[in-house]
Amino acid sequence: MRLTAPAALLLLLLCPIARADVDPRFADLRDHAEPMAGLGLFLENFVGECAGAPSAADCRKKVEGFRQKALGSPHYMILHESELSILAPGKFVPATGEYEIHLTPVFAGAGLALTEGTPLKLDKSGNPVVPLLTVKGTLPDNWTTPMFHNLFSRRGIRVQVVFTPTGIWRLAGPGGKAVQGVKAHLDGVLFTEARTGQALGLWLPASAPPSRPGARRASP
Repeated sequence: MRLTAPAALLLLLLCPIARADVDPRFADLRDHAEPMAGLGLFLENFVGECAGAPSAADCRKKVEGFRQKALGSPHYMILHESELSILAPGKFVPATGEYEIHLTPVFAGAGLALTEGTPLKLDKSGNPVVPLLTVKGTLPDNWTTPMFHNLFSRRGIRVQVVFTPTGIWRLAGPGGKAVQGVKAHLDGVLFTEARTGQALGLWLPASAPPSRPGARRASP
């Protein structure tokens, strides 16, 4: 079927995932992942708190069914502006435009957290401690140090994440209270400028296959 010009334009507007300016390596990951409306609901359903439920047995059955379906299945999410405190600027070299963006891979929602792998430990506030991920890139010649740092102060970076949940972690928190969350494998993280859509960087795991080259320190 041949689309008319207006119909083709409408299809492009309704299907942003078809945009050609997205790195094809990330586009492939995203297009094979389950899109999520919100991380909090996913974490609640995956972890499940059935102690106070009217029917604990039914609750546990529902949680187990959700978890089994989600385990090993890639999921796709876009971080909300309020969640971008996990980003921090690294070094920026004005002469070359080279820069680094640091990401703390702790994605929080509904009082729970999804982390890359199992946290090393919890801090004094009960927050999971995980190693930083770093993405490298090069900005155009007209970028200055204040412009680069302004990206973080105004939350001007759009972060798209593809992850695969692998299970639940549990650690002793403050006062001996157990803290739990979801451990996952990060398949890819794409950074773009929120206002213009300009590519900033793509993080891929070191174990990515040759067809999807990448490392913990990756570039666009």
